[in-house]
Amino acid sequence: MSLKQDLKAYQTRWEVVEAIQREERRSASLELRWRQLNAVYGMAKGLGLLQRDLSEAGVFERWALLKEKATTQHPKA
Repeated sequence: MSLKQDLKAYQTRWEVVEAIQREERRSASLELRWRQLNAVYGMAKGLGLLQRDLSEAGVFERWALLKEKATTQHPKA
């Protein structure tokens, strides 16, 4: 297989994945969406990312905090 064919096959696979994900999102129940939203909220709260500061500087500070937490955690062995 040529590089061009490989790239086309790769792109096609991801298009299929995207279509499946789109259908899953479309058909997701309200209960599932609510659980997902609560999971995201819980993760943000656990990481200390819930802030009242909605300014641009506040957003940058939260991203910096998230990056710091992500880079200072040690993987579990």
